[in-house]
Amino acid sequence: MSDIFSVNPDLPDWIREHTQQYLDSGGAEGHMWNRPDGSGEIPCLLLASKGRRSGEWRTLPLIYGESDGAYVIVASKGGAKDHPAWYLNLDANPDVHLMVGTEQFAATARTSEGAERDKLFALMAKDFAPYLDYAIRAGGADRQIPVVVLERK
Repeated sequence: MSDIFSVNPDLPDWIREHTQQYLDSGGAEGHMWNRPDGSGEIPCLLLASKGRRSGEWRTLPLIYGESDGAYVIVASKGGAKDHPAWYLNLDANPDVHLMVGTEQFAATARTSEGAERDKLFALMAKDFAPYLDYAIRAGGADRQIPVVVLERK
């Protein structure tokens, strides 16, 4: 499974470096990411998903939370008006691979809805407050930021 994870050369330097560190250390480093505001660390996983057009595996480090034995990620794209490409890929193909710390495994992605989505968004915003600003920037009702649940297969 480790050959599924790779560093995408088209990503910004800091994301490439973070992903490379995560992979090179087998997850011993990079799992905990320094918050941009300097207030400590927050956990990150590596998500490998298949491109909806290319069919190629793409890897991204993403902040995550946990709820009821599943992992939770937020498709915020920094508050952009459109969804991130990785979320569109998950929507087209929910079969993914995760690296959480030193552990790698297959998972299935699903978008949470309604009360579950609201609960999970609040959980994630508690750990990473910028999500609240991202939700406002995304346009509120124009684009509700998806909250994705990743369940181990």
